[in-house]
Amino acid sequence: MSPSRIFAILHKEIRQLRRDRLTFGMIVGLPMGQLLLFGYAINTDVRNLSTAIADEAGTHMSREFVQALGETQVSRVVEHVSNAAELEERLRAGSIAIGVYLPPDFDRRVLDSDRPAVQLLVDGSDPTILGVANQLRSMPIRYDTPEERDSGTNVEVRAYYNPERRTPVNIVPGLLAVILTMTMILFTAVAIVRERERGNLELLINTPVTSAELMIGKVLPYIAIGLVQLALILMVGNLLFDVPVRGSVAQLYAGATLFIAANLSLGLLISTAVKTQFQAMQVTVFILIPSILLSGFMFPFDGMPTAARWIGEALPATHFIRITRGVMLREATLVELAPEIAALAVFTVIAMTGAALRFRKRLD
Repeated sequence: MSPSRIFAILHKEIRQLRRDRLTFGMIVGLPMGQLLLFGYAINTDVRNLSTAIADEAGTHMSREFVQALGETQVSRVVEHVSNAAELEERLRAGSIAIGVYLPPDFDRRVLDSDRPAVQLLVDGSDPTILGVANQLRSMPIRYDTPEERDSGTNVEVRAYYNPERRTPVNIVPGLLAVILTMTMILFTAVAIVRERERGNLELLINTPVTSAELMIGKVLPYIAIGLVQLALILMVGNLLFDVPVRGSVAQLYAGATLFIAANLSLGLLISTAVKTQFQAMQVTVFILIPSILLSGFMFPFDGMPTAARWIGEALPATHFIRITRGVMLREATLVELAPEIAALAVFTVIAMTGAALRFRKRLD
């Protein structure tokens, strides 16, 4: 046992870490990133759920109720619509989490507590949102007259899409995004690096293959693999957990194909920026953690701080989770989910273009 030889190895490892800037950055970035994510973005005390109001009464008392609803900070009114049917359309499209319906005879119903005066239409595909909405049953209302103050507002909560509040119904569609994110990014993140480590990159340089052709050729096989994974998850989810696919399976696969392409493009971009397969795996983990925590998979997206939502909107998983839950649970169509499709398409084009440009630069 030679202390001098141990010190020599120690000195070599320190110098190697200094040269490996990515690993050195992970030493600080990974714990700090997780601390910030768990400390700020993860909030089980959900607030500011996107809410639409259909006030068919239009009276002073109904406006008092809407004002009191906003003061609870549980909901954030984003839209006023005409009737309950429009609330259901917004729920199906995923643009709101809660719809508040006040019937034309709201005032009479408030004074007659035998009938519900308010209906809360809740996206029950997320049990957390349904639990928060149930808190509004006991919401205090400040009315003007003694007769109004002595009466109670009977609030009825109607859970859509998952009235049994079964957790797998919410988890399995989200797992589609998480699993495909992990596997697709990792597959292509090591693609170019593996070619370099095996010495195949020099052979590709001497062929007439362009950067774009190489990127597309790398992506296409993994799209098929991703679709096979999608079918496997859907089958197991249905057989073991009775998770339905209420919408169009073809549209679900169309959205999944675009999401897989987005992740594969991101993986290729990573592969042009790292030098080893180990670094590619490190960066994949660094992207996977926010994709789990900030995408709405585990916690309601509306309840996160503004900065966390900005980061979440930049992640493909966020948009695909909205697509899977929309198609599988709410029977939404891709037309209704057009903003999510557009976001994935833009992300794919940017990431693929960046990967092709970086690869061409490395060849030069």
